[in-house]
Amino acid sequence: MNKNYLQILVVSILLTLFVSCSSTNGLTLPVTEPAPVLLNKQTSKIGIVNRSLPDKKYEVFDAVDKILSAEGKNLDKLGSYTAIENLKSELLKNNKIQSVTLIDTLESKKYGIDQFTSELSWEKVNEICKANNLDAIYELSYFDTDSKISYRTIKSEAKNAFGLTIPVIEHEATVTTLIKSGWRIYDNNDKAIVDVYYSNNTIQLNGRGINPLKAFETVKSRKDAVLSVAKDIGANYASQIMPYRIRVNRDYYVKGTQNFEIAKRRAQAGQWDSAAELWLLETKNRDPKIAGRACYNMGIINEINGNLDAAIEWTTKSYTDYGDKIALRYINILKNRKAKNEQLIRETN
Repeated sequence: MNKNYLQILVVSILLTLFVSCSSTNGLTLPVTEPAPVLLNKQTSKIGIVNRSLPDKKYEVFDAVDKILSAEGKNLDKLGSYTAIENLKSELLKNNKIQSVTLIDTLESKKYGIDQFTSELSWEKVNEICKANNLDAIYELSYFDTDSKISYRTIKSEAKNAFGLTIPVIEHEATVTTLIKSGWRIYDNNDKAIVDVYYSNNTIQLNGRGINPLKAFETVKSRKDAVLSVAKDIGANYASQIMPYRIRVNRDYYVKGTQNFEIAKRRAQAGQWDSAAELWLLETKNRDPKIAGRACYNMGIINEINGNLDAAIEWTTKSYTDYGDKIALRYINILKNRKAKNEQLIRETN
C-alpha cells in the first residue's frame, strides 16, 4: 500500500474518531458590542475640520514630495475632502447626531504629510464650538498618498497577420499607493480627546501593453481607486461611535445520557427551548459530571435567550457545585458580556 495513502487513511480515521467522541458541539450566536468610541451623551452637534492641508510655507517641500512619490496633482487634497464628505454623510445617518458642519478654519491647517498635527488647545476647541454651535469636533489631521511605480518587460508570444506565432516584448507597469490618514475627536462637553485613530491602506494597479505608454495608462485609474478608498475611510470612521454586531462561538455538551443525545438533535433542528427541557431534567442527575454538564448547557440556553443573569447563575453552579472545567472560562465570558450590555444601556439612555 502506498505510504502516503496509508498516512492519509490513518489521519482520516483519527479525525473521525475525534469528532464522534467529542463531548461538545459548537454553535455561533449574534451579540451586540458597544461602540469603540464613546461620545458624551449630550453630544449631538458635530463639526469636521480638515487640518491635513499644508501651509503655504511648506508648498515647495510638498511639491517635491509629490514628484518623488509620483502622486497625481491635488490627489491628497481631493482624497481628504472625499473622506470628510463621506464621514459627514454617514454620521448624519446616526439618529443621535443632530447636525454635522464642515468647518473652514484656515488658521488651524498645519502641515504634516503622514503625522498628526499638534493638538488644538481647549480654548481653540471651545472657540470653534461656540462660533458654530457644536458639541464636538472631528479632525482629519493628515491624509497622504505615497506612490511607487515599478516597470519591467516580459517576453511573450503573439500571432501576426499571417497567423504565425512570433516572440514579442510586453511592457508591464505596477503602481502601488499607500494611503495614510489620521483622525482625532475633541468632545467639548467632556473636554477630552475621546479618540486618536490612524489607518494605512494599500492599493495596487497593474497595466500591460505593447509599449511603455500603454502600460502606464494604468496610472489614469489611480485617482478613482484612491478616492474610493478615501470614501471607505470616512464611512468606517463614522461607524466608530456606533454599536456593532458580531458572531461569537460557544460549545455545549451533547454526550452523557440519552437525554443529551436527543437534546443534541433538537438543537441541531433549531429547537433550543425543547432541548433545554431535557437539560433541565439532567441538572438533577445523581452523577455530578452529568449534572454539571446540564447546568452548563442551561447557561448556554439562557445566553441564547438573552437572560445573562440566569446564564451566569447556572454556569456558576456548574463550576462551583460540580467542578465542570470549561464552566469557569464561560463565567468570565458571560460577566464580560453583561458589563458590555450595561455599557450599551448607558449609551442608549
